[in-house]
Amino acid sequence: MKNTILYFAGLLLFSITACTKDFEEINTNPNAVEKGNVNFIFSKSQLDGLNNNYFFTNILQCGGMIQHYATYKEASGVGDKYLNNEVYYSAYFSQAYPTAINEISIVIENLKNAPNDSNKLNISRIWKAYLYHRITDLYGDIPYFDAAKSSTSQIFLPKYDSQESIYKDLLKELEEAALGLDPSKSSFGNADLIYNGDVAKWKKFSYSLMLRLGMRLTKVDPALSKTWVNKAIAGGVIINGTDNAIMKYTDGPNDFNRNPSAFDPRRQDFSQGSFGQKNGEGGKLAKTFIDLLKTTADPRISVYAGVWQGTTQNTTSAVQKGFPNGIKTAPSPSEQATFSEPNQNTVFRYDAPLMILSNAETNLYLAEAALRGWYSTETDKSLYEKAVKASFLNTGIYGASYTINDATPYLTANPYKTNGSFDEKMNQIHTQIWIALFVDEQEIYANWRRTGYPTLTPINFPGNVTNGTIPRRIKYPTGEYSVNSINLSEATKRQGADTFTTRVWWDK
Repeated sequence: MKNTILYFAGLLLFSITACTKDFEEINTNPNAVEKGNVNFIFSKSQLDGLNNNYFFTNILQCGGMIQHYATYKEASGVGDKYLNNEVYYSAYFSQAYPTAINEISIVIENLKNAPNDSNKLNISRIWKAYLYHRITDLYGDIPYFDAAKSSTSQIFLPKYDSQESIYKDLLKELEEAALGLDPSKSSFGNADLIYNGDVAKWKKFSYSLMLRLGMRLTKVDPALSKTWVNKAIAGGVIINGTDNAIMKYTDGPNDFNRNPSAFDPRRQDFSQGSFGQKNGEGGKLAKTFIDLLKTTADPRISVYAGVWQGTTQNTTSAVQKGFPNGIKTAPSPSEQATFSEPNQNTVFRYDAPLMILSNAETNLYLAEAALRGWYSTETDKSLYEKAVKASFLNTGIYGASYTINDATPYLTANPYKTNGSFDEKMNQIHTQIWIALFVDEQEIYANWRRTGYPTLTPINFPGNVTNGTIPRRIKYPTGEYSVNSINLSEATKRQGADTFTTRVWWDK
């Protein structure tokens, strides 16, 4: 019996030893990936960064506030009527961090000690800057330096950083990343859905984004603004349409393959089957926008807009009619169909490309730089006209038949005011930003807050939360008050109350 016990004890000991020896192998999931594929994760960050709540943020909030869009409904009229609805204002913040921000942070973490992949690292730094500037421009102070570090540094409640410190770091990152790009080394290739890994184009994108962010500082710190604008110009910004940053999409098979400026609003409001009569959220293009396009005989109106007549959209200028902002009474279905909506064959087409940053925008910023005396190579007039021509040609991204080849009639009818005042010229330049960058409502909203152009007449809808003024930012998610309350409290002490009328740092 004793020998039997010893035998089983020895067998058990051997089994334990064997299990311990092979423990790691036995308990390793053969299907798990210890280190993610950075190419795949980078592609996902590009898609997620642009897919983030387009309808809620770009259309219902920013698009309503800058009077590109309008609706008679109250719940979805947060931007149209300056109302308070947490569902809409929290969405962008809440989705950005766990998706695109987290993904690009993983890519950077995996590449920071890989010298042979320096181009991938620097392109990722540029894309990270793009993602963060979109968030901070909406909310102001946000988690930045400590964000997306739960797995690497066990930081689960990141502090909020001042927008000033964020902007200065974004500009530094863009400069360092652009200088670090090396055309002799490999890049992301076709995992890069915007430039297919073209290092030279990413360099121009980095300096063009630097130009955008540098211009954002004109009101709060003109000297710093001039410094970064000059750096961007010296580095080389996007001038030719072939260098435009464009995300290409297909019509499925999943929504993330589709253009977010199309699938998100069409799914939630502008469904093709409603033919303009019963849009889910009552959305239409705003009267302010359509009226300006019509009174200036702007040919882009037929690219942007259409009125449903039966089962098709009529895109001729004569039939376009914008819906007034701040309206509460619902029109009848037949009347509702008479108002303009985005053209479903162009900007609302599922497989339409999405313009991220173009030569139309950069030339307009260069025109402002020339107007301010910061750039003397060309005149503000010539740069303004180049920008308009570029915007007309860029309509060709929707198909060759939509290209507007001749801008001369428009520029003749609406000449640049060479002898006008500084304010008159700024109004012309930034009215073109307001027109040319449609459908990037977030960027137009940010630029409008900086410049005040075009001049928009606010509405004063009953129950609005801004005392009848156009909001200057959107509020933090309510969830942050319970999850990250201490850090959020520090941010509001520094920036100001968490209201729609508190101005972000560069808007002071």
